[in-house]
Amino acid sequence: MSKAPPPKPTDAELEILNVLWQHGPATVRAINDHLSQRRQAEVGYTTTLKILQLMLEKGLVRRDDADRSHVYRAAVREQETQGLLLDKFVDATFGGSALKLVMQALGSRQTSADELAQIRRLLNDIEIQNSTSNSDDDERA
Repeated sequence: MSKAPPPKPTDAELEILNVLWQHGPATVRAINDHLSQRRQAEVGYTTTLKILQLMLEKGLVRRDDADRSHVYRAAVREQETQGLLLDKFVDATFGGSALKLVMQALGSRQTSADELAQIRRLLNDIEIQNSTSNSDDDERA
């Protein structure tokens, strides 16, 4: 029996998860300070606390309440969450087409030579991986 994926985080929850992924476990005060710095505007402490409490209920964070100050940590992995969000975005926006996504992303902004080189390497790696898995499938057939 497989475990259900965690719920899709809201924008505010994703912002908090980004703080936790980047800085590691933190108290509400530390998270709130990071959010205020990122936004360059004061974020309400009680707002941050309430969002963290909701995230705890959803299973997006864990809380260590051994000390007086509760310490929160991400309960979901960054890469898995990004993958989930991207899959939903590609399905909803591009009809599930990775090609349409890439064409839009590359066609709507200036792409540096370094980025293009990295994209070429990634595509080469994917081609190698696909050809390897296809030969494995052929051998099993």
